[in-house]
Parts: sequence; C-alpha cells; structure tokens
Amino acid sequence: MTNILWLQGGACSGNTMSFLNAEEPSACDLITDFGMNILWHPSLGIELGNQLQQLLWDCIEGRIALDILVFEGSVINAPNGTGTWNRFAQRPMKDWLDDLSKVASFVVAVGDCATWGGIPAMAPNPSESTGLQFLKRQSGGFLGADYRSKAGLPVINIPGCPAHPDWISQILVAIATGRIGDIALDELNRPSTFFKSFTQTGCTRNVHFAYKASTSEFGQRRGCLYYDLGCRGPMTHSSCNRILWNRVSSKTRAGMPCLGCTEPEFPFHDLMPGTVFKTQTVMGVPKELPIGVNKKDYALLTIVAKDSTPKWAEEDIFTV
Repeated sequence: MTNILWLQGGACSGNTMSFLNAEEPSACDLITDFGMNILWHPSLGIELGNQLQQLLWDCIEGRIALDILVFEGSVINAPNGTGTWNRFAQRPMKDWLDDLSKVASFVVAVGDCATWGGIPAMAPNPSESTGLQFLKRQSGGFLGADYRSKAGLPVINIPGCPAHPDWISQILVAIATGRIGDIALDELNRPSTFFKSFTQTGCTRNVHFAYKASTSEFGQRRGCLYYDLGCRGPMTHSSCNRILWNRVSSKTRAGMPCLGCTEPEFPFHDLMPGTVFKTQTVMGVPKELPIGVNKKDYALLTIVAKDSTPKWAEEDIFTV
C-alpha cells in the first residue's frame, strides 16, 4: 500500500478539481487498482483539528510511512518569514512542509503555484510566496536547490494552471508501481514524458500555422491563434494536444489561445489588459518566435507561406 498525503498552501484548489476529473487512471482507480491510501486531502479528508495534527506528527515521527507528499499551492512565507497560520493544523503550513519533506519518500508539486510560485509570486509578491524548489525559473524555492527526498529525487514538478489531471494520476501510479525511475526529469524537474514536446504538437491548427493563415476571433475553428491572438503553443512545453483534456479537447481545439501556463514565467505580461490575448509584434514580426526560429528565417518563411496559402486554409472545414 502506498500512503499519500496531499497538503495545500496558497491556492485556489484548481488542481484538486482537475485531479478529480482524471480518467486514465481516475482518482478512484488509484485506490481500487493501485493500492493507494490517501491519508488526508484538504477537500476529501475527514480528519480535522487535533486529528489532523496527530496524523501529521505521526508521519513526521515515523509512526506512519509517508510514501508520497503531494503539495498544491504556493509556499507562503509572509508575514516577515513566519508563514500563514493554518487553522486546521494549528501551525504555519510552511513549517509542516519543512518537516514532512524530510521524511517523504517522494515529493510532488502540483500546479504552477507549487512548482514555481505562480500568480501569488507575481511582483511585488506581498505574500512572500515561492514554489517548493523553484521561484519562477530560478532554482531554490522553499526547500532549496539541493533538496532530495528519501528516494533520492528532487521535487517532481507537474506545472499547469491547473495541471492536467492525467499528468497527476499517471505520475502517482509511476511512483506507486516503482516505475518513476524510468521517467526522466527535465532541467525544471518536469517529467519529460509530458513536457518534452510543445503544446503545438498535435494542434489541429498546425496547417494554418504553416501557411500563416490567422484568425482574430475566439472560438473559430479555422486559422492559427498565434499570429494575432497571442497563442503561446509554439513556445510552451506541454502535452495538452497529445493527451486531451477529459479525452475530448484542448484550449486551441476549442478556439482559445494557449496562455503558456506550464512555463515558470506564467502569467506572462502580468496579465495586463491588451497583452494577454494579443500577439506583440515589431514591424509585423512577433516579438516572441517559436523555439529555434530566428527573425530572418521567419520573415522569409512568411513571404513564401502567404504566397502559397491554399483557399481552403481560410475556410471553416467543419461547415456543413
């Protein structure tokens, strides 16, 4: 049996809601098929007050084995480094996290807030928030760059706002079945199996991207969202178009731009009006180009692509 403890710092519970929608495997499958025992979860647990405190101390002092510590939300250090008091656990969450991380076999950070601070860590960061092992792209975070769990691994980061449900459940299964050693982590401690490719991979608008056929309206099923609506799909590492949300769709398939929420810099442009859903350009060339493309090659490619754009690239292929 694999014991899982799920704690929450500064968060909106979005990753919990996402996790409960997991399908392959589902949250129930983790318990019935893979023998996982959820010791406590802030939205699902029944132990409150002194019972929760006792459970946490039992884990820290070794009376209960802590196999996987899952943390959702940013680590809040305010005010003045003391941490926010947790009314259920009767202690600042950062203090519980510090002790529990030392006895956990594996630590998994779920969502942007837990991985690199997310929205709470935006300047001026009054909550003094950080991620578990990163603050944005800077290594360190709350636990420090050199932190390793009892199994010898750094914090396993599963970013997203929220993270894809199946990314969470599949990593938990990999740990529980002893296969986590076969999954490589990238330089940001993200599982490469989910974050090596780009959101653009598998996007149904790739042919429109190639021909520079754009759309300037949300919800349209034709045209690329990159050229006018600020889609970050070509620059964002995720598998959202390979492993569809709810096995049905994704933001780009539904006609909404990718916001780049799996990258440490999210939210980009500080979510200022006029910057989020608008491609920033200089003389018609996007300021941010797809990874590996330089401005000279992009300008040449644009001329060739636009001159060869077929008529059907401008049409809605779903129109009856």
